[in-house]
Amino acid sequence: MTKFYKIALPAVFLLALAALAITGYNKPAAEKAVSDAALYDQLNIFGEAVDMLRAGYVEPVDSKKLIHGAMSGMLSSLDEYSQFLEKSEYEELEADSKGEFGGVGIEISIRDGILTVISPIDGSPAEASGIRPGDKIIKIDKKATEGMAISEAVDMMRGDPGTAVTLTIWREKGDKVSDVLLRRAMIKTKSVKTSEMLDNDVGYIKIVEFQENTARDLDEVLAKLEKSGMKALILDLRNNPGGLLDTASDVAERFLKKGSVVVSVKSRVSDDSEVFRSSGDFTRPYYPIVVLVNGGSASASEVVAGAIQDNKRGKILGVRTFGKASIQAVAPLKDGSAIRFTSAYYYTPGNRLIKKDGIMPDVIVESDDKDIGSGAEEKARDDKNDIQLKKALELMHGEISPQG
Repeated sequence: MTKFYKIALPAVFLLALAALAITGYNKPAAEKAVSDAALYDQLNIFGEAVDMLRAGYVEPVDSKKLIHGAMSGMLSSLDEYSQFLEKSEYEELEADSKGEFGGVGIEISIRDGILTVISPIDGSPAEASGIRPGDKIIKIDKKATEGMAISEAVDMMRGDPGTAVTLTIWREKGDKVSDVLLRRAMIKTKSVKTSEMLDNDVGYIKIVEFQENTARDLDEVLAKLEKSGMKALILDLRNNPGGLLDTASDVAERFLKKGSVVVSVKSRVSDDSEVFRSSGDFTRPYYPIVVLVNGGSASASEVVAGAIQDNKRGKILGVRTFGKASIQAVAPLKDGSAIRFTSAYYYTPGNRLIKKDGIMPDVIVESDDKDIGSGAEEKARDDKNDIQLKKALELMHGEISPQG
């Protein structure tokens, strides 16, 4: 597949949404008129409120700050992933897509009103400190995060390498609260983190994020492992927070037969809904596969896991995934700011919407918890006590026939 759907959809989709706003989403004329009248009534009320604040607030009001604040509230009222981005935040988002920034290396979301860790980025200060998926960040540098927007939390955790930030972490399991001092670093994300033979038959590949070149990089390491005699593959997507939807589809189709459904995208605009199918052009040999997942496997990772599971192509092993089934569009505004909003949901080949539920593994294997702030890194291939990896190897050896 050549075009790139992101977890933020492309400009063509945004133009379609703009057209909907103008045309009233093809509603009958009478219904559209009622809808437009109601909208204009509410906008008039909003205008009244702005006028009152400009005229009567105790101090002079910055109109831009007032409107931006209103847009921030408007977006955050929709769901935990929609948000207003100031110009600097939008520029930062653009920089993030290049895979390099200064910070502590945590993907975050809001769950049940609480700032929650989706996943620590592989090799980051957050991972080294023992922060885990599902941990709650209740304070940043002693400032409570209750009611804090994701953009503000990210801004507080970003900074120059070498500078420090203290996170107060609450881990529900064990009801433990800990202050964790982190030194910011330059976070560089390399998509295919590890590829090696674990023994004479089983290959191991860890993907930490789905970037533009991930499928190409995967082809290279698969070819090397196959040349080394790989007869089965363990694909590690633990703590992989996602990335590009198109790339996830491209990765999944490496393991699926031609015509297999990879994922379906469904929006309010029927013309912009799409079913992704494997082209069959890149399908690898049909060896056994185990995909490792955990609570930090989200978004694009869940696309791959769902495609493997629903097509009965391999086994999913670990614990339930994060459950992010939404796609965000990012639309720049005239003043350099932008809005990011949920524009579609994606469904697994079995037509499952995994929103909040995540993907339940075929083989459930819990991992050992590590203490927060212990400095112990969660690197699967280096950890002799990695129970999930051990179980995956056992499954692989049972799948490989004596003839190979």
